[in-house]
Parts: sequence; structure tokens; C-alpha cells
Amino acid sequence: MNGTYNPLPTRYERKMGDTEISYFLPSRQTGVNDMYLHLGFRAADNFVAPARVRAVWAILRLRHPLLCASVQMHDYDDIRFVYDAPVSPEDLLRDADANIEYRTQTKDELIDSYLNGPRTLSNTRLSYLILSTSLVHSNNAMPSPPPTPSPSAHEDAMEGGEKTLFGQAENLLTYQHDLLICAMHFLGDGMALHQFANDFFGLLGGPESDEQLIQRLSDEWSTRWPVTPQDLLVLPSALEDNIPVKWSRLRRVVAAADFEMSQQRLIGGQGFPRRKHPERRTVVPTIAFPEERTKAILKKCKENGVSISAALFAICNFAWARMGGGPAELPSMMYSALNLRPYFTVKPIAPWNSYWFLAIGYFNVILPNFLPQAQGNLANTFWHRARMAKEQSTQAAKSPLVVSRTHEMARERSLRAQKWGKEDDEKEKGIWSPPTPPSEQDPRTPPREPVLPARVKAPSAALIGLSLLGNLDGIYKHQNFPGLELHTLTTGSRQRNGAMLLFGYTFKGKLWISLGYDENGFSEGVVEKFWEEAVNCVDEFLG
Repeated sequence: MNGTYNPLPTRYERKMGDTEISYFLPSRQTGVNDMYLHLGFRAADNFVAPARVRAVWAILRLRHPLLCASVQMHDYDDIRFVYDAPVSPEDLLRDADANIEYRTQTKDELIDSYLNGPRTLSNTRLSYLILSTSLVHSNNAMPSPPPTPSPSAHEDAMEGGEKTLFGQAENLLTYQHDLLICAMHFLGDGMALHQFANDFFGLLGGPESDEQLIQRLSDEWSTRWPVTPQDLLVLPSALEDNIPVKWSRLRRVVAAADFEMSQQRLIGGQGFPRRKHPERRTVVPTIAFPEERTKAILKKCKENGVSISAALFAICNFAWARMGGGPAELPSMMYSALNLRPYFTVKPIAPWNSYWFLAIGYFNVILPNFLPQAQGNLANTFWHRARMAKEQSTQAAKSPLVVSRTHEMARERSLRAQKWGKEDDEKEKGIWSPPTPPSEQDPRTPPREPVLPARVKAPSAALIGLSLLGNLDGIYKHQNFPGLELHTLTTGSRQRNGAMLLFGYTFKGKLWISLGYDENGFSEGVVEKFWEEAVNCVDEFLG
């Protein structure tokens, strides 16, 4: 292996931004928001040999330093990423090997253990890879460990193409594999996770032999180390630094007023009845619609002027209204994530152009919580509400104030996370005391004056969150990894007690809808009934 060994590691660090802090602090105890991405695939055993997986994992950890960084907390507003540069390609391989685990669990067992078992990640392990082989598609026993393929084996396989790999060659019969990519949410978002998975499979199932992948690792290490200067921005910047604002006193006042007004417009009077339970248990019921039906669903959405994402807001709205949950006069409010990458004005410079960073904001969709009396108007009402959801989503994305609102929201979420984090720590130490009532506070420290005149506070409960990932086949370039075949995708994160999030996306030509929720955190049967109604609404309105 090429490369000059440098025995003196170089350390890089930077403080977390507000958005990263808002994700980090709640995650400390039980791993709330720790992300996972499950991908089920078929491949000949030589494509998933440990040496090959380790090489691919090492290459990508080199490209994306935050994956192998650690976190040091100095204070609630001073939390830092710390990254020790790899001193050699061998160092990268050792690090990759220490963060891979091989199992023989099924997909459901993998996901359940990650969501409900002991936490997988930690401040010194921000990412992790789990590869499981659960089903053999041949009469022969699976080799343990599988043999590392030779260059000629890969060349022969690639010459034969997918038909040879998955259909004809007896010595290359496929196995069922399940990959779980685990990463802290403060490292990045869903788009980073899916782009990473595409790159991972592009190397794993691509034409390069194991030896060529090791050479690639060495070459890429040489382009970055040990010549990188200490002051270079090796670690990706925080979200707020990628969309900087030139603040003036007037601009801050305007931004604060706009943010306060936008928050006052968030009215939601619907919420699932919850119950207290000492143990959280997350389940993820999932439905995948066949390709032909998916095409028909997408066509119907297009004919009605909306995307499947907008239609899913209407699905949740109708499902809840049909259950008769909550007062009819108060609307349903749902929230979703907004991709902020198009707004970035600071671009990273190669080779330190990692896409592992946070780039999400939030927006809300508010819809009425009643249904028309005449059954014949149901379909018209459904599609009208889907168009309302589309309009509100578009307004959020195209607002000229989206950047300033992102900064204001990040600051508010960060301060809230710091307050709660400090309170949790004090309660654990037994030193917490309730805050002083406003009437007893020091008059020399007057409370902060609101920007706008006081109003009667409207209810602002959110019914449910939706993670709408769109067409993932636009990210996964299946033709680039002919050595394997992806067939299943499930994603989510470890949740707090009483949490719920609905996912919608298309993958391998199929529409997938899943609902991750804490089955112990809600009144018995209510979420199951909602899920049943949601599936019925898909059948009734989407076809």
C-alpha cells in the first residue's frame, strides 16, 4: 500500500451550530433521533466479503470526516466536533473495522434492536455499520467468513452482467443481506444518508476488485494527508454558516417580528391521546405498493395537480377526521422537513466537500378538521386539501424570508434544548429546583419585551410529522452497482416517548408508506385505528 506513514496525528475541531446543538443535547441519554437506514439486497457472497466491506467503509469515512469524529461537551452552548486525521491508509482500515458488526438477524430483528435495544451510537461512535446475512438462496451452506474475491472473479462476474450474477452461474448464487447504516442526526439529514448509501453500494457492487479498492483508499488518503494545513476547513460547516446573513440592527428587528408572526399563525388543535408508560417501544408498520399500482397512484396525483407528498398530508387529515378525533372547529397541523441545500451560499471546496452536514428546516401544513356531509363531495374535498397542502409547502419553500426564519428557529430550538438539557442534568444529580416565578424575579432584570403586541395564545399542537423523501430512485443509481440488487428500504430514528412520524417515498418503482411510533405512548388502539384509516384513504382516493 502506498502512502507515507505520519506518526503525529493532526486534530481538527469546531463548535456545533445551533441546529446541531438542538439535535445533540436531547440525544445524550437514550439516543433520541439517532438515524438508521436499512437496505435489503441480494448479492453473491464475494461482493460482501468482510475485506471488501471494510475497504468501502474506510474510503467513505475518509471522504466524510464527521462520520469518524467524536464529540466533546464543554458547556451547553460549547459543544465540539473533534476529528483526528488518519495517519495512514492502514489507520483508516483499522478504524473502519472497529465500526462494523456482522450479524445473522432478519431485517425486523435488526431494526427492532436498534430502535428499542441499548443505544448503538455514542459520543465516541457517531456512525456504525451492521451487515446481516439471514437467508441463503442456494443448497450450499454460507461460507464463514465468505472468501475474498480475486480480481478475475470480479471481471468474470461483470462480463456476465446481472443475468449471470442473479440467474445462471451456480457458483454465484445470491444471498439475502440486510445493511443497517447508523448515524447521529446532528451529523446530517436524510438526504446525506441516502446519498451515502448510493455511494456505498456504488463501490461495493461496482467493477473494482478488492485490491483496486485498497489502492483507491491509498490514493485518496494521499490527496488529503499529510499535506493538509492545520487551518483548512476539513470538517463541514454548520448549517447556519452555510446560509450566512449580514445582520444589521434593523434586519434583526424585522427578522424577529416576522418569525414571531409566522409562529402565531401556527394553529393546531388536534393531537393523539397519549398515556404515560415507563418503557418506550417503537414499531414501524410499512406498506409497499406494487409498481403498476404506484404508477396509477402517481398518475392520479398528477391529474389532480399535486405530488404524492401533498396527497399524504390529505391522507393523514382525512384519516384523523374520520376517527372523530379532536374538536371539529380546530384545524389539524402537521409538520415536515424543508431541504435547505438550495439556499446555501457557501460551497465546500474539494477534496473537503463532504455532503454529511445538516441542511433541514421545518414547515407546517394546516388543514380543516371536518368532512363534508355529502358523501359525493368527499373526493373533491380530498384533492382540494391536497392542493392546499401543496400551496402551503410551496409558500414555505419559496418565502424570501426562509433564511432569516431558519436562523431564528435554530436559535430558539438551541436555547430550548440547552434549557432542557441543563434541567435534565440537574434532576439526575438531584440539584434541580423549579424556576423562580416572574412575580418574584429581581426587578432589576426586567423580562424581555415581546416584539409584537400580546395576543390570546391559540392552541398549536401538531397532530403528526411527515418525512416525505420523494423519489429515491433519483438518488440510487442502480445501474452503477450491477453486482447486487437492492429491493427493500426502511428508514427512521430512535424516538422519544410518545413520538410518531410518517414516512413516504418511492423506491425501486414502488410507493412505500411507513409509520414509526411508540406503541406504549398512546391510548390503546388509537394509532392502529389511524393507520387503518390512512391505508383505507389511500385505497379510496389514490386508487
